[in-house]
Amino acid sequence: MEEIIKLDRVEQYNQLYGLKTLHPLVSVIDLSEATRFPTHFTMNYGLYALYLKDVKCGDIRYGRQLYDYQEGTIVSFAPGQVTEVEMAEGVRPLARGILFHPDLIRGTSLGQEIKSYTFFSYNSNEALHLSEEEKQIIQDCLAKIKRELIHPADKLSKRLIARNIQLLLDYCMRFYNRQFVTRSEYSNKDVLVRFESLLDAYFQDDRLQVNGLPTVKYFADRVFLSANYFGDLIKKETGKTAQEYIQTKLIDVAKEQLVGTDKTVSQIAYDLGFQYSQHFNRLFKKNMGYTPNEYRKIQALGA
Repeated sequence: MEEIIKLDRVEQYNQLYGLKTLHPLVSVIDLSEATRFPTHFTMNYGLYALYLKDVKCGDIRYGRQLYDYQEGTIVSFAPGQVTEVEMAEGVRPLARGILFHPDLIRGTSLGQEIKSYTFFSYNSNEALHLSEEEKQIIQDCLAKIKRELIHPADKLSKRLIARNIQLLLDYCMRFYNRQFVTRSEYSNKDVLVRFESLLDAYFQDDRLQVNGLPTVKYFADRVFLSANYFGDLIKKETGKTAQEYIQTKLIDVAKEQLVGTDKTVSQIAYDLGFQYSQHFNRLFKKNMGYTPNEYRKIQALGA
């Protein structure tokens, strides 16, 4: 069985490809400078990584799926992800990117916001496809980080490195937002239509009692997207988060039962998948401004 490389240090990656290490916690990668060319390995990331592929030179596999990783695309990995890399025979890898250890960003604004860069957890079919102008911007960001790594270290070095990495990630977020818009409008709308259909089905049978309240991941899995990518797409299409969309459906169903049935509030809460009716009461009041009983009385007076 092939050994899995546990990538906990930047230097490990540089040694794998025969690259120089300028900083123990961060490295700007340019595989055109590599002196070693491993052809097949599996890596368990303990670092953050982001790669811009210059040419088609091999495959990256995440689980059983191949990454959508062709020329001019970006993929990124967060600590805990495991990938398999297989290089094409006789082809030298050409990719640029960055690796950085979580310790590098502790105590920085990037450390506080790293979870907001949801693309680190996108699925293998959700790579970022760049225009020529966008590729140049990414390369410029990498060059700025590289210059800071070469500069003699001083008390501002960590802050400047972290801020330049954050600038790079902000551009990636902008380009992903552009991709949500420019990718097939039908494809995005189709996901939304399927989400609405799945949402209706979930509330129409006994899944609420069996499985409890639906999660974003439940629906993302059924449209074959990562939870983060799915959530970002729904927000882009509707202006609401996927969780808000689910809660809106939940409140609508609750209102129908409050007005159209004689069930107690506790029974309605149970039917909707709540373990405790107090949780249902709080959510309903947060969304409607009334408790369920108050809403029922108001509607009865208006009948």
